[in-house]
Amino acid sequence: MSRVDARDKVRGAALYGSDQVPDGLAHAAFATATIDRGQITEVDTTRASEVPGVRLVLTHIDELRPAGFVMGGGFAVQSFQPLTTDRIAYKGQPIALVVADDPVTATYAASLIGATYVTEPFAVSLDDPGATAVVQEEAIPLPFLKDIKFGDADAAIAGSDVRVEQTYDHPPQNPAPMELLASVVEWRGDTLVVHEGTQNAAAVRNGLAQQLGLDASKIEVISPYLGGAFGQKNSLQNHTGPLAVAARRLGRPVKLVLTRPQTFHSGSFRPQSRHRIKVGADRGGRLTAIVHEADQQTSRHDLFPATFTEVSSRLYGVPAFRGRQRLVQTDVQTPGYMRAPFEHPAAWAVESAVDEISYQLGMDPLELKLANDATHDPVTGLPFSSRHVSECLRRGAEMFGWSRRPARPGSWLDPDGAQIGWGVAIGAYPASMTPAVARVTANADGTFQIDVDGHEMGQGIRSAIALLAAELLEADPALIRVGVGDTRVATQHLTAGSWGTASALPAVRAAVLELRPQLGGTLPVTVTASNGLPEAMVERARTGLVTLAGPVYDSFVTFSYVAHFVEVRVEKGTRRIRVPRVVSVADCGAVASPVTAASQVRGAVTWGLGAALREHLEVDSRYGGFVNATLEEYPVSVNADIGQIDVDFIDKPDYQLNPVGVKGLGEVSMVGVAGAVSNAVFHATGRRIRKLPITLADLL
Repeated sequence: MSRVDARDKVRGAALYGSDQVPDGLAHAAFATATIDRGQITEVDTTRASEVPGVRLVLTHIDELRPAGFVMGGGFAVQSFQPLTTDRIAYKGQPIALVVADDPVTATYAASLIGATYVTEPFAVSLDDPGATAVVQEEAIPLPFLKDIKFGDADAAIAGSDVRVEQTYDHPPQNPAPMELLASVVEWRGDTLVVHEGTQNAAAVRNGLAQQLGLDASKIEVISPYLGGAFGQKNSLQNHTGPLAVAARRLGRPVKLVLTRPQTFHSGSFRPQSRHRIKVGADRGGRLTAIVHEADQQTSRHDLFPATFTEVSSRLYGVPAFRGRQRLVQTDVQTPGYMRAPFEHPAAWAVESAVDEISYQLGMDPLELKLANDATHDPVTGLPFSSRHVSECLRRGAEMFGWSRRPARPGSWLDPDGAQIGWGVAIGAYPASMTPAVARVTANADGTFQIDVDGHEMGQGIRSAIALLAAELLEADPALIRVGVGDTRVATQHLTAGSWGTASALPAVRAAVLELRPQLGGTLPVTVTASNGLPEAMVERARTGLVTLAGPVYDSFVTFSYVAHFVEVRVEKGTRRIRVPRVVSVADCGAVASPVTAASQVRGAVTWGLGAALREHLEVDSRYGGFVNATLEEYPVSVNADIGQIDVDFIDKPDYQLNPVGVKGLGEVSMVGVAGAVSNAVFHATGRRIRKLPITLADLL
């Protein structure tokens, strides 16, 4: 089955948040801070206010209350709300909002706003003077954020026959979705209506209610589609509250689309991180222990929690592990989740170190991985509900032709002189679920309407829902309409972390099974059902707070897994790295929608290649901010960079996790790609690069 919304998307019929054009629409633009840290002493709006067509200029909004950081029990992308204080916390922070009759006038007027500041010293990277570090488990004493430790890892490594002790540096990166951060807000009487691309309509709704002193029932958030999010749109944004205030003061709908540089400086990003990895092994190829010490960048005003060791402790069946995670406070907006947020850097670092161990042992990296697969969860001792890592590796190796790989690095040359290298890495990602409710209506005309908790971010949740419902109802998928991202019909809890499909489909299944016996009666008929998580979790989700189960459940632990095989060619003269082919095999339980699943993996591999070879937010410690905050200067992969990507699935349902047997796929598909690339570059050149991205300069 093709994607159910594909035709609407390619015809432009799918309307995104900023596509809405209500009557009387006004347009807004931000003026932003030019310093990184300090205090505003004056904002000069005189020239901006005199521009014909300007209707409102806001420099300070008293009526906005704090909404709280989404990972601190609140609703917002960060606890710091611009335009409510004279403090400057980071470069690019909004200092004024201009509303005009058209976007050109608003943008021009915003450019005329000037400000004077008292500046203060600042730090924007891990190594800058003034950056301060705290141990995460001490600073945020929550059980799920404690450092993971079992066995005596340090003693085991000290007594190992071979060991690796290295540091791996990962840069800050930006999700850079095609759809910019944007909103259209309007007041219909005393009801606030928000059209916005968001992964978490419930947080937008409840966060605005808290900011504005409203009952959440007086706020509607409508987000049928997102033009990409990847974690950046997972909560209430900084601009939405000020827009609501502006619209109320003007008595007109107001639209704001941030510029690309403003999105880079206002939206969340993948923070800089540093990983100190120790791995030990005996001469027979058994891993004895792993130590993973990570430093992660955060902001001054929020502690963005890290969970690197949740996955690095479970990649292999090691008898001992020690993790330690520190948060380094810098003068940036609060970082956030970006596809495979911690798992991608963690797996890259660990898989690089494990690859180094394989060469010390003179052992094929594939055989080393197979020899150290886990039979149960090494952290808790609980069984895995499913784990098919070895099957991913064996099938991928066969598809890739791994047996033809020469063992010696730097020995394989193309006739044109290019160095050829093959690398392999595995990845894992927690298989979590959140409360979800589905409402299914059978209509007299033979169609079905399914409204469910969830957001369509391009991952194909509509297709997965329609395919399951069509199978259970024995109906044509064309007769099924799916509604997501609309608080008028469901809570719309956060869709992220690869739990959207695994949470929504069990609710849809339950509702459809309840509906089927009633299809012979009077129509229309409507049935509502949940996905079976405890009622206390359902009630918490209704408040808009993050509510999550897994990956550790009462009697089992479950993750999704993937194995990536990568070929690189390093050109003789230029040292440019090409990736002509990749093979990826995933274990995501039952494959709910084959077309969209394969698309998810190919997209994630493409992103993983960019993360390994191109993407890097450049910072200037003299001035602050990001200096490459445009798509001209922030290099992402394009078609010419991507070769053949072959995808396969184990496709074994995990019925312990849920009755549909599905686990997450979108996030795990990226985990391990960078490790496979790094390992392939070493195999091609004999040069081990322990930082990302790997550039021409690293290989000259």
